[in-house]
Amino acid sequence: MPLRSFLPVAALLSLAAAAQTPLRPQQHTQHAPVAVDYEALFSAPTINGGYLTSSFVDDSWSLMSFGYASPLRCFGSDKETPFDVAIIGAPFDTTTSYRPGARFGPNGIRQGSRRMHIGSINVPYKTRVTDHLNIVDCGDVPMTFVDNKVAIRQLETANADLVLRESSTSFNGTSIAKDGKFHPRVLTLGGDHTITLPLLRGVAKVYGPVSVIHFDSHIDSKHGPYKKDTWKPGTYENGPWLPGEEVPVTHGSYFWYAAQEGLLAPNNSNIHVGIRNALQTWGDYENDYEVGFVISHAEDIEEVGWRGIVKRIREVVGDNPVYITLDIDVIDPGMAPATGTPEIGGFSTREIKQILKGLQGLKIVGADIVEVAPAYDTQAEITMIAAANLGWDILALMAKTPLAE
Repeated sequence: MPLRSFLPVAALLSLAAAAQTPLRPQQHTQHAPVAVDYEALFSAPTINGGYLTSSFVDDSWSLMSFGYASPLRCFGSDKETPFDVAIIGAPFDTTTSYRPGARFGPNGIRQGSRRMHIGSINVPYKTRVTDHLNIVDCGDVPMTFVDNKVAIRQLETANADLVLRESSTSFNGTSIAKDGKFHPRVLTLGGDHTITLPLLRGVAKVYGPVSVIHFDSHIDSKHGPYKKDTWKPGTYENGPWLPGEEVPVTHGSYFWYAAQEGLLAPNNSNIHVGIRNALQTWGDYENDYEVGFVISHAEDIEEVGWRGIVKRIREVVGDNPVYITLDIDVIDPGMAPATGTPEIGGFSTREIKQILKGLQGLKIVGADIVEVAPAYDTQAEITMIAAANLGWDILALMAKTPLAE
């Protein structure tokens, strides 16, 4: 029989023999359990940020937090644990006017922070924030997507709970809070810009009205229908709203509500920075002034430079407690494309970092970074990385200036 004819027959015979051979369980060698020193095993430079020191300990978390801040169940079993700054996420985007997606911003910004560590030295600020502040990441606040009013109330309640606690550090001097105590600060990762309204409500309970430094390409102070060269509260005539129904708050109108509620510092001590949006009427600016803001346009940087913008900001806010809200679209979309309402002609990342650095010494009572929509980002994640780095700089501002007189 030729060899090539014999091979298939041999294979069949081998299979048949194997089918008649009983299977025998594999014999495992018994080993005595060995205690593993996980602190030594895991304390090495890794993608998870352990390049600073041998930082793994028994209660370490292997979770992604902002800049490897300690994760804390702030509304659960860790609610009695004190801290100085809480980072929270606000996964909310159902009041946007153009492209949605900012509900995924909190995790996107945390992803952008994976090369950062809050325990690193921030060289431009010449500080290590963890030398001054105990910073934790409380995760995301659960916010419903089926009812905007409920979602805003969920965030308002959670934020107020955090800022009304007492901080873990007592600083020299007298606290600027109304009750004379030192309270934690909150850095919120948004989320669309409407979230600033419930956040300001919590801050006002502790400090009263505050000066807002609003980095954005849009003024966000409009409200209601377009009538007679201005924006005023009301309903749209011949529109879908029934008589007596008010147009709901959106990410373009929340400052109007904040002004009506007395959350903003008086005497036009609030400022928009980086504005370059189109207007429906010059009355938009008149209404914005009535709301309590002055405006620094993006193009101003060509005339006065970043130093001139910083000078104007400091003139406007004075010695008031300050809340910073930073819409990522203040940056040019060439450097931060992942946002819902992009406008060309914005600041570069270097310019916005220099402007923030110029705010050292201001009493920052809270802050948020909003409108990061990761679905529109590049594969290099440049928007998320930019947002994360600006968050780290805001933490440095907080670390440099305690809320004391």
